[in-house]
Amino acid sequence: MNLYTVPDPSDIERVSVEPVNARRNRQPLYAPRKKIFPKRAEGRFRRFKWIVMLITLGIYYLAPWIRWDRGPYAPDQAILIDLSSRRFFFFFIEIWPQEFYYVAGLLVMAGFGLFLVTSAVGRAWCGYACPQTVWVDLFLVVERAIEGDRNARMKLDAAPFSFDKLKKRVIKHSIWLLIGVATGGAWIFYFADAPRLAISLFTGAAPAVAYATLATLTATTYVLGGLMREQVCTYMCPWPRIQGAMLDENSLVVTYNDWRGEQRSRHAKKAQAQGLLVGDCVDCNACVAVCPMGIDIRDGQQMECITCALCIDACDGVMDKLGKPRGLIAYATLSEYSSNMSLATDAGTTPIQPSRVRNEDGSFVSAVRHFDWRIIFRPRIVFYAAVWASIGIAMVVHLAFRERLELNVVHDRNPQYVLESDGSIRNGYTLRVLNMVPKPRDVSIALVGLEGATMRISELGKEDGRSFTVHAEPDAATTLKVFVTRKPDGAEINEFLFVIEDTDRADRATYRAAFNAPGDVK
Repeated sequence: MNLYTVPDPSDIERVSVEPVNARRNRQPLYAPRKKIFPKRAEGRFRRFKWIVMLITLGIYYLAPWIRWDRGPYAPDQAILIDLSSRRFFFFFIEIWPQEFYYVAGLLVMAGFGLFLVTSAVGRAWCGYACPQTVWVDLFLVVERAIEGDRNARMKLDAAPFSFDKLKKRVIKHSIWLLIGVATGGAWIFYFADAPRLAISLFTGAAPAVAYATLATLTATTYVLGGLMREQVCTYMCPWPRIQGAMLDENSLVVTYNDWRGEQRSRHAKKAQAQGLLVGDCVDCNACVAVCPMGIDIRDGQQMECITCALCIDACDGVMDKLGKPRGLIAYATLSEYSSNMSLATDAGTTPIQPSRVRNEDGSFVSAVRHFDWRIIFRPRIVFYAAVWASIGIAMVVHLAFRERLELNVVHDRNPQYVLESDGSIRNGYTLRVLNMVPKPRDVSIALVGLEGATMRISELGKEDGRSFTVHAEPDAATTLKVFVTRKPDGAEINEFLFVIEDTDRADRATYRAAFNAPGDVK
């Protein structure tokens, strides 16, 4: 039955390609790697991947070189993990080791963000922003520029060894190694002043750990991105095996819509003339040829699929040539696919019937479901988004109102108190005043409670009093030895407060300390 007239698909080039990781060709775990030669794809998803690659690589390589003026007492590198001072700088934000909960919060946000993205649009992280995907894309750009597209690379790989082959391979692998060096170099620049470290690297004066880290990251980038490629995603990454728990029937995944594609035929007109049922798929294998994971999306959802959507671009290009609607391969939900499949097969009682999903003019019948963006905003997605946003807002609020002055006090353990000649009792304390801003400032230290008691700060001389002003170094801890003296008055109060305050910045910190006396030492 001829439902509608289509251009003859026989003029569409059929790519001779076998999906390396097809279900029917599933290999044992330790089988030798079969090379995949993905063909260059063109289309909206490929353009989006270019944009993501440029943004992510640009941030990674350039971020350590951005300057940020914090004054004369702090480094001027915008993003710096300063291990020697145990601090992390991110533009105007400074994180200290005791504030590691911010890092924990970011990790929790990253986890919920991954759950959110996967539940909504499948493995979009894997297909677009994962470092492995980004660097493999970069390595493929180099490979195509030197060796050509798919057919040329396959021909070169099968050709006997020659000077031309050697030259191309040496150039390709040399550029890959340079990319690896740049990758490792960019990483270590986050841990030290980038310009100074770069000079010391080239002059041989850098620390040994810098060269070791550079060599390790160069090797891993070269091996994982250039040599192993899809094997990293298939065998090394745990996420393909975890993602199933994150998906549901309303998650968007790359899907071959066989309810409109089957039966496949490269000779649609002849098949229709014979009364055969013919779908939109012309079995050109374009979707297989562009797949960097070496799978055939027409086999259904597979663990290896990273949802990069390059197969969508390839198929849409073929549909455009044939004058057919795009979307034979598309982002679709399981509920949408199942509904359309049930319509095409009369709830599974018949083979796929094109007449059930097509009108005489080739358009889709009204019962065919199409993707509705509103389906993304379902309770599961809202929950993940709410948790993710709540953690982020809580961190921002806490960051905005956190105190930048801290006080730690350690009571002398031996002796716990001293009896003086006039009957007074003296306790010794070590105060650690932490100034968490990159500027020096004067901080007042006062006793609150313990009436009649006075204190003496060794670093300030032998004067006694209830409060003193000390100088706090920028971004540093100032250690002070403090003696608190109290005359016995019969009162049983043995606790008081050390209070430090910077009135200029409205920062204040307190510490509840114990005052030991005869009879209450434990």
